[in-house]
Amino acid sequence: MIRLHFTAADLRQITLAPAADALSETALSLRLGLRAGRPGDGSGPGAALLHRTRPAAREWQRSVRGGPAAGAGVLAELVAEDRFVPDFLLQPSAHDFTDALDAAVATPAGTLARDLGVPEVSGWNGGLARPGRWTRELAQGTSAARHALARDTRAYFHASVEPLWPRIRADTLTDRALRAEMLLRGGVDALLTTLGTTWRWQPPTLHLPSASSYDIPLCGRGLLLVPSWFATGPMVMFRPEAATVLVYPMCDGAASGRSDDRPEALAALLGRTRAQVLRLLRSPAGTTALAERAGVSLAAASQHAGVLRGAGLVDTVRTGTAVLHSLTPLGHALLAGS
Repeated sequence: MIRLHFTAADLRQITLAPAADALSETALSLRLGLRAGRPGDGSGPGAALLHRTRPAAREWQRSVRGGPAAGAGVLAELVAEDRFVPDFLLQPSAHDFTDALDAAVATPAGTLARDLGVPEVSGWNGGLARPGRWTRELAQGTSAARHALARDTRAYFHASVEPLWPRIRADTLTDRALRAEMLLRGGVDALLTTLGTTWRWQPPTLHLPSASSYDIPLCGRGLLLVPSWFATGPMVMFRPEAATVLVYPMCDGAASGRSDDRPEALAALLGRTRAQVLRLLRSPAGTTALAERAGVSLAAASQHAGVLRGAGLVDTVRTGTAVLHSLTPLGHALLAGS
């Protein structure tokens, strides 16, 4: 479990990133592809996870020529291990992919060694368990290793992630609007309560599921929230002189596929209005926003959401008087015709 400890100053300095981080999305996409195995064969320890939680990522995986790992070169050495992405590959303040990659390649050697955790270079064993020769050279900051990182990361991004970037950008804006709505309607408590369905906000601590146990005080510098299209869980980057970065999986409604949902068939099954409510919840919403989208009264929106929740199609998270309705995996599957 990762525990983020907030002070009053931290709660006043929670900010939403204006866009996804192109470099970390590149690394996370490769890690997701490596976990899922080769496209189409259903192998790899992450194949079932990918199939269950990321319909749109599954579509992307099939579309990449030769599989997501093709042409990744040395970048694959940095993300092959589950739950590990070096901090220098997170550049949330960069303007675009080029700026982010330039900043990562220019990372000081001492920081590279610390982030990679190569024991004989950094003096600690907290990074890659089995670093290869190139990774050891990168930890030492050699120019050849830096050049290889820039070359292979750029090639992989252009071949595999850049064609998807307009969609990632659009889904990020949808997620950002959702988070802003929760903040406006329910305050910081609503925002933090609804960030992840398995996360727990117990003021003043946010509990994040993790295989390791960490306590991270935010030290009055706040928290920067960065949505991710490819992440399957939280990632935290502590920055001693700036706000801690929390990368979180963007809402499934923003990142799921836009399959043809056969509106007439759904209307016959659920009723026309209830089928419309189900489709509208591809992007999660509070009851008021749902009523506005569907053009029905608050009472009707609440009733329809309750019936869909009882059928296992919708999940509702409540904090105080604020609620957030979102589709369950079964609801997504019904819309997609699975």
